[in-house]
Order: sequence, then structure tokens, then C-alpha cells
Amino acid sequence: MPYSLIILWRERRRFLPAILAVAFSDLLITVQVGLLLGALAVLTLPIDHSRAEVWAASRGVLSLELGYPIPESWRARLASMSEVVETEPYLYGFSYWRKPGGGSEVCCVIGSRLQDGALGAVSDLTPRMRTLLTEPGAVVIDESERERLGVQRVGDTAEVAGSRVRVVGLVRGLKSVGPPFVFCSLRTAYLLQPLFHDYPRHTMYLLARCRDPKDAAAVARRLGRRSDLSAFTREEFSERTRKYWATSTKAGIGMGFTALLSLLVGLAITSQTLYAATVASLREYAVLRALGIPRRKMAGLVMAQSLWVGLGGIGLALPMIYALAASGEGSGAVVLLPPWLLGLGTGLTLAMALLSGLAALRSLRLVEPITLLR
Repeated sequence: MPYSLIILWRERRRFLPAILAVAFSDLLITVQVGLLLGALAVLTLPIDHSRAEVWAASRGVLSLELGYPIPESWRARLASMSEVVETEPYLYGFSYWRKPGGGSEVCCVIGSRLQDGALGAVSDLTPRMRTLLTEPGAVVIDESERERLGVQRVGDTAEVAGSRVRVVGLVRGLKSVGPPFVFCSLRTAYLLQPLFHDYPRHTMYLLARCRDPKDAAAVARRLGRRSDLSAFTREEFSERTRKYWATSTKAGIGMGFTALLSLLVGLAITSQTLYAATVASLREYAVLRALGIPRRKMAGLVMAQSLWVGLGGIGLALPMIYALAASGEGSGAVVLLPPWLLGLGTGLTLAMALLSGLAALRSLRLVEPITLLR
């Protein structure tokens, strides 16, 4: 067993605060970023769960919810391209849901075609739901949104933008972090979105499917050269929406700041703990110095202790990270933990521990054999 690890174990009470600081930093960084990734993934659910390979929108659109109505006649531009085999309109906008028992809630109305193979309809809609949604005023919501929308079961009614709506189905896994998603047909969506009352024969997005999915990027680039249109592949539009929310909104910036703060706090606590532990062992280091042990080897011992502190903190944090992620999902919060995020959290906290060890090396300047005579 390495000598540095033996010292760490024998003086575990002295080093425990540093290990806990590293674990806390790793836990907070990873869970905070995982929460942000989960929220961003929810924001792009309508994109990711669609079959459309190309999304065309108003010029310069930054995110899914920031589109502006465009003429539906522009479908001809997409349909005229040899690679495109299918096009359809897609409505996405906000409205007010008036609860049956009183009160209102902002909702996100999503209208698409509903036939088999429709490009915009989310894959979670069953064939029966699609059939029922062809009725005017029929809508589908996520079952977790029932309380927010004031409904209890399939068949309940409410009012949206002055029109009566009836819940004909419930889906799972489409809970929104913002206004609840309300899925319906194109016909119903035109009635429920006041914006399109002023823009007849307009749509929010135009969707397309290519004969060969590999052609989607080339089609999007060619469409995007037009001065009045933006076009993206499904993956590009999803990434664009997530990037906008992560870098241009208070939610994304706030979570990033919190993760940075936890790293700085962990760095401060760990460095001070390692410094204090090194100072407390000055007499032992002085003995080593008197025996002719060079300072660089003593510095290596301190850095090895820093490495073990980092690894111990990471080992303590990992099970807590998975436990918090599981409990969060149980309460409705989505925490994504991709391998790269776990690697990033591990790398940052390990680097923090090693930086703390470097900071603790300053105490070795006090090591001189003469201190044994004091």
C-alpha cells in the first residue's frame, strides 16, 4: 500500500473535511448540470419526438418557441426539391387554458397532422389518440399536467382562447418545464392560437422528410440560403434550442454559476484542509529533511495525498449522485447523467484536489531540521 495512503488512513479525521468537500463539489456540479441537461431535453421534446428530418422557420429563429408565422405556401419551396418526398405545416404557439374550476394557465398548443407517418405528431400518440384528435376541440396532455390544468381524467373539458376543448387522451414522459404541452390537430390548433387569427394561411414551421435521410443536411443548407427563411436538420434545431436556453437565459446561466461556485468553495475548503494537515506534520517532514530526503519527494507525498483525497471524494460522490438522480425522477425532475458528464465532474473535482495540493506545498517552505530543536 502506498505510504501516502497509509498516512491518509491513519490521519483520516484530519483529511475527512477535504474528502467531503471534494465529494460535495462533484455532487453539486454533476447534479446541477444533469438537471440543466434534463430541462433542455424536455424543451426539445416536440423536435426530438417527431419524424421530420428538416425544419424550416422564419429567418434567424433561435429556439423552438421563438418562431414567427410564415406563409404556408412556402411549402412549395420544399416540395420542389428533388430530395424531399413529403412536407407538412406545424403549429407551435402559446395560449391561455381556463380551468373548469376557475383560474387559468399558460399552455403551449402544438398542432400537427395526425395520419400514419405524420412528420410533426409526437411518436407517443397512439393510433387511437390520433383518431380522436381529428375531432374539433380534442386535445391530449401529459398525465402529470392534470393538476396544473385543472382536469382529472379523459373526457374532462376546459376552455382555451374562448374555445371549448376536451381531453381525449393522456401521455407519459412529455411533461414540460414551462407551459404544459397541449397536443391537437392543425384545425384545432388554428382555433386555439390567437396569433394565427391575424395570420390566416400561415404556419409556424414547415417540416420535410427526405428520400434519403442523409440528404437532410444539404437540403437545410440550400433552404437556409434564402433571405427570408431558416432551415435546420432535426438534430441541428434541437441543439440550437438547447444552446439558446443554456447560454442566453437566466436558468442556464444561473445553474452554470452555481456549479462554478461549488467548485470554488470546494477548492477553498480542500486547499485549506490540506495546508493545515501539512502544517500539522511539519515536525515529521523536518525529520525526513534531516535524514536527507529532498523537498521534491516530500512535495510528491503531499501531491499523492491530494490525489487520494480527490479519488476518495469522487468515490463517495458517485453513489449519492445516482441516488439524487433517481429521487429527482421520482418527483418529476429529469436528471440526465451521460458518461461525458460523469467524466467532466470527475475531471474537474480531481483537478481541484490536485490544485489544492499545489496550494498546500507552500507550507513545505517552513520545513527545516532546526525546527526539531524548538
